[in-house]
Amino acid sequence: MTRHAIGRGVLRPEVAAGRFELRSHAPAAALAAYVEFYWNPRWDLRGQPDHEQKVLAHPNVHLVFEPPEPTVYGVQRGVFSRVLSGAGQVFGVKFRPGAFRPFATGPVAELADTTVPAATLFGPEVACLQPEILALDDPAEMAALADAFLLDRLERLPGPDPVVAEVAALVEEITASPQLFRVDALARELDMPVRRLQRLFAEYVGASPKWVLRRARLHEAAARADDGAGIDWAALAADLGYADQAHLTRDFTAAVGAPPSRYAGR
Repeated sequence: MTRHAIGRGVLRPEVAAGRFELRSHAPAAALAAYVEFYWNPRWDLRGQPDHEQKVLAHPNVHLVFEPPEPTVYGVQRGVFSRVLSGAGQVFGVKFRPGAFRPFATGPVAELADTTVPAATLFGPEVACLQPEILALDDPAEMAALADAFLLDRLERLPGPDPVVAEVAALVEEITASPQLFRVDALARELDMPVRRLQRLFAEYVGASPKWVLRRARLHEAAARADDGAGIDWAALAADLGYADQAHLTRDFTAAVGAPPSRYAGR
């Protein structure tokens, strides 16, 4: 179990760290190609104001055990917002980019910006699992239940899909390299036609390559802003491949809701 800092993409992480605790746990080895990690936020805000948490989501699908029922979240291309109140916890499964496709009933793009009851994809057993998981305090015990459930579902699949690993590697390359700016440049680097790249992402990821490239840049910009003021925004815009600072400002403001300089200045 890891009790770690708030991850990249969570906006205002220094505020978030004071309002809830985020714990994570690795999946069983047999699930590592499909599940990035389990996550378990816990909060106790009794007697305190509600907390609205905003997140610039990653290109991942999540299975979340939360009241009133377990839910599958497709890739959230806007800002994801959740209001925390009282005391509680949820338990989430963060699937690797592309790795939810074997569990879906169609292209993962069909789930983009939507939530669906998990029972529609995993059967009624997933609803029975929810109270068992959320009654626990130990993330390792929660993870063990999730492992058993997902391993059982994995055994029901016709066989491994080799494209899952290929797509996960593509997204990892993009997110680790915010200096990649354009889809055509990415396609050339991968020696892959642009149309095939777009089809792969629609089928497996649930968001376009252009969106994934842009989100990686915005994650980097938000992380720099969270480090504090005194940032040379024009230089950062150039580093991230924007035509100018105004372009970065427009993208950042549209995604986050505030210009980067105001966000950094709090």
